[in-house]
Amino acid sequence: MRKELLTCLCCAAVSAGSLLLVSTGPTPTVKALGAAATDPGVRSGAANAGGPLSGLSASELAYFQDGSSRFTAVDSVSGTIAGETDSGLGPAYNANSCASCHSQPATGGTSPSSNPQMAAANVDGASNSIPDFITANGPVREPRFPFLLNSNGSLSQTPDGGVHDVFTVAGRSDASGCNMAQPDFAQMERLGNLIFRIPTPIFGAGLIENIPEAALYANMAAHAALKQALGISGHPNLSGNDGTITRFGWKSQNKSVEVFAGEAYNVEMGVTNELFPDQRMLPPASCLFNPTPEDTTNFPASGAEILSDVVAFSNFMRLSAPPAPSRLGIPGNPSPRSIENGESLFTQIHCNLCHTPSLQTGSSAFAAGLSNQNVALFSDLLVHHMGSGLADNVSQGTAGPDEFRSAPLWGLGQRLFFLHDGRATPANGGLLTAIQAHAGAGSEANSVIRLFEQLNNQQQQDLLNFLRSL
Repeated sequence: MRKELLTCLCCAAVSAGSLLLVSTGPTPTVKALGAAATDPGVRSGAANAGGPLSGLSASELAYFQDGSSRFTAVDSVSGTIAGETDSGLGPAYNANSCASCHSQPATGGTSPSSNPQMAAANVDGASNSIPDFITANGPVREPRFPFLLNSNGSLSQTPDGGVHDVFTVAGRSDASGCNMAQPDFAQMERLGNLIFRIPTPIFGAGLIENIPEAALYANMAAHAALKQALGISGHPNLSGNDGTITRFGWKSQNKSVEVFAGEAYNVEMGVTNELFPDQRMLPPASCLFNPTPEDTTNFPASGAEILSDVVAFSNFMRLSAPPAPSRLGIPGNPSPRSIENGESLFTQIHCNLCHTPSLQTGSSAFAAGLSNQNVALFSDLLVHHMGSGLADNVSQGTAGPDEFRSAPLWGLGQRLFFLHDGRATPANGGLLTAIQAHAGAGSEANSVIRLFEQLNNQQQQDLLNFLRSL
């Protein structure tokens, strides 16, 4: 049986233009004539993202639009500053608006080219300094500390893993008396105890939420022999409450769109809410200005206005359309032939075994547009060992220190920053760097990356061009 599997793999590799069998040795690099493959960058043309699902009723569209409006709103501490009428910001925060971090290529996307954290540091008189990992042209970053410190300031082996927000409201005109200091990021950097996450896009989140668990387990079981031969063994992250599959976040740690929204509102902006009603990190009393939870159901209101911000955010996310690919008729984009070749290569070197091209939704009680839809998300929504090179030493649910969700690739054509911490940027190779970073000690992707490295330069370029068409 093992011989038959290797023969099958060999045929697939040769059809993809590779020269060697899958092996467990060092990753080979095959030189080919012609220019080396490069990331073509963000594709030209319309964003094709950020709008509502097609076919929404008038009332569903109204709820989507209300959620979108709140998603773009700017928060202040108590809602008393003109233009910043939402309240609850802080005491610690990474941003003061959901949309400021989720804006590329449209509202609901991911980190933009101009980092909004630069302005958020000192908005309304806040006295924050900007740490060196936040840069004007770099990705929005959320810092985490994998481990706690001992009482003497040395690094312990006790897990932390929590978000330690970059900024505090100290110095703001609406936070008089707050004396909360920023975390000592320089110390954590010296100790090697600082890792990052960047924003994930939320387009099509309702479709992802509505894929039946049976479909995810069936997809996990598919191509079992080939996956075993390649070293691929992903598994679902599971809810500690009911044992069902969680599917949102870098480690697939959040169960639903609403939990995802509630956690982000509390963790990234400091706004307590009905799902996460407590202030984090025990802030000093001098920095507590509002009763909690700060975001609640608006009982005196009616219609969409009665919803809490978190529920409104989840409606916006749940009813948002998926990003649409754009392959044809756009000046400056790669040729359709190259993109077609790249799509074939994507399957031939087995990228599709983790980045599943499509799955089907079930029936939805939320909206007809979520029911029985083909979801071209390019993900199995499982977590996989990505090896020592990408490990962040943070465990969430059943996802371990080097495990991450197969990131959905839809919309990839217009992203600027890649990998969980944004280390792959336009300045250092972008998408190509992200692909190469999948290889490392203990990574389930090693065999697939070997096959990628065995492609000639034009084939690698075709594959990159295909990914940028998504």
